[in-house]
This record gives sequence, C-alpha cells and structure tokens, in this order.
Amino acid sequence: MLIGHRTWQFINRPSIITTGTVGGPFEANGKIPEAFDTLHEDMWINQDSFEKAQQKMLEEACQIAIKKSPIEKENVGFFLGGDLINQITPTSFAAKTVGSPYLGVFSACATSMESLALAATIINSGGADYILTGASSHNAAAEKQFRYPTEYGGQKPPTAQWTVTGAGCALVAKQGNGPYVTSATIGKIVDMGMTDPFNMGGAMAAAAADTIEAHLQDKKIDPSYYDLIITGDLGHIGREVSLDYMHERNIDINPDQYVDCGLTIYREGQPVLAGASGPACSAIVTYGHFLKQMAEGKLKRILIVATGSLHSPLSVNQKDPIPCIAHAVSIESGSDNE
Repeated sequence: MLIGHRTWQFINRPSIITTGTVGGPFEANGKIPEAFDTLHEDMWINQDSFEKAQQKMLEEACQIAIKKSPIEKENVGFFLGGDLINQITPTSFAAKTVGSPYLGVFSACATSMESLALAATIINSGGADYILTGASSHNAAAEKQFRYPTEYGGQKPPTAQWTVTGAGCALVAKQGNGPYVTSATIGKIVDMGMTDPFNMGGAMAAAAADTIEAHLQDKKIDPSYYDLIITGDLGHIGREVSLDYMHERNIDINPDQYVDCGLTIYREGQPVLAGASGPACSAIVTYGHFLKQMAEGKLKRILIVATGSLHSPLSVNQKDPIPCIAHAVSIESGSDNE
C-alpha cells in the first residue's frame, strides 16, 4: 500500500458512492449553487448560536449522503470528520446524531482530505464496509474565534479570505461504481516563518507545493496524469506563490490545469478579498462540484490538495509562526486502473 515515502496507494479502490453538501445564503449567491443539495436562507439555520448552526449543517450533509445511498444509517461503520471551532465541538456534537463510531480529526482547512484519506485507508485494509467522512465551517463562528465578531466591523487586508458557511460529506464504500479514491499523499508541516493570520494563502502555498511534489515523485508521474490538480483554499495569492514554488522545483503544471476551491465557490463581485477558505470549502467544492463533473464525464482524474493553516488564536497572540500542511487525495472515475 505504501509507495515512495508518503503516499498510500489503495489497491482495493474504495468508492465514493454518495455525497451530501449544505450551504448558507452567501454560498447560494456564489458561482456554483448547483453544487449544493441544500441551501439555507439565513446564517442561523433556526439555531441559537452559529456553532450550533454549523453542527446542524454537518448533520444535514451526513443525512443527505445516507439518504442517497442504498444503506441504512446503522450500516455506517465509522464517521470521520472535523472543523475549526474549539476542540472540533460542532463535529463531535454532530457525531451524536450520526450515531456511528467516531474519529474526530483536525488539519484546519485540510481536514476534508485528511478524513477522506483515513477513510479510504480503513476501507482499503478491510476495516469497514462503509465510512462517512466530512468537514464543516461557518463564517460567523470562525470570525468570532479567530478574528473579530462580524458585528465589530473590523476591516481586513486584501490578503484575507472568507470562511465558507457549509458542510460537505462523502460516503465511502468497499464496493461501488466510482469515483474511486486511488491514492493519498500525507502532508508534513511546512513553516515559512509567517505570522500574519490574514495571509493564510501565502502561508500555505509552500505546503501545497511540497505535497504535490511528493505525490508526483512517489507515484512517478507528472502533472499531466491528472485532468486537474485542485488546491483547497490558497486563494489568489497562495495559488500564484505555490506556482512559483513548483516552477523553482521544475514541476511543470499548466496554470489552466491548476485550480483552487477557494476561487471556485464564489462569483466575481462577492466581497471575499483573496478568496474562500474554511474546511467546508474543499469539501463542498470537491464533493458537490468536481465529483459532479466526473459523473458527467467532464473529468477523469483529479488530485485534491486540501491546505491547512494550523494556527490558533493563542499561537497568533504569542507571535508564533504559522505551521501549515497539505494532504492530497487522488480520485478517478469509472473503470480506469492505475
């Protein structure tokens, strides 16, 4: 299963059999509203806190994925997921509703692909027949914890990004008709010494380049193997910086082939500054948008490289540099074999 130093190859080809995606009103006005199974008209979602609203969205995404599938809730072997909020409480509280054995994970905005990689590993090794995996975020909850409550009205620099309100889940199975999770490359901490929490894209760029380089080397392929190489939430700034890093390493990625979830979810004119962010960003765009394109035959092979900025309010206040990570998962359609 291990190839190279950091890549797992899944010879049993775990299949993503269904997905569930949920968003808020800002996402409904974005560029890909068709990527969502459910869109809410307000940020509160009939809850009395933004954190509970985030929990509710994750519960809904899980329920949607199960409802679309041929199995019952009781057949789910494990639930893997995480988020940004203190001790990943929205995910842990949602796990009560899901009711399956639960593994909470945290890689900030890279959580979606960390949980998918772990789910595929468990399925591939025979540890479960069905695993539900997902990630969520809420703009107002994240602002309150990491920056300022939205009521404060603090201005942000152009390097800042907009946290997605939503949740995305996938049901991964031992058998299915695809798309298939074919490999995963686990990221390592890359610390560029940056301390500005309003420039997460710039901080995460090197981690994305490092994981992409490792994935290509471990699998002995070049970027043209994939129709798209998709980063999680680098935004405008991080995307350009990561391209520079890769060109320095002689990794020849066509800019048209290199896309970012944080630049996919919102339309031009929405006030998102450098782009979108949040664990839900890569989860929703992957499960709701790109997998739909695979089902339509528009894409055959994609590499999702979710990026995470692993700072906390405490580390920022103590002026610590921001450690970053990126986890990559390859997803392939149909009957193609590696």
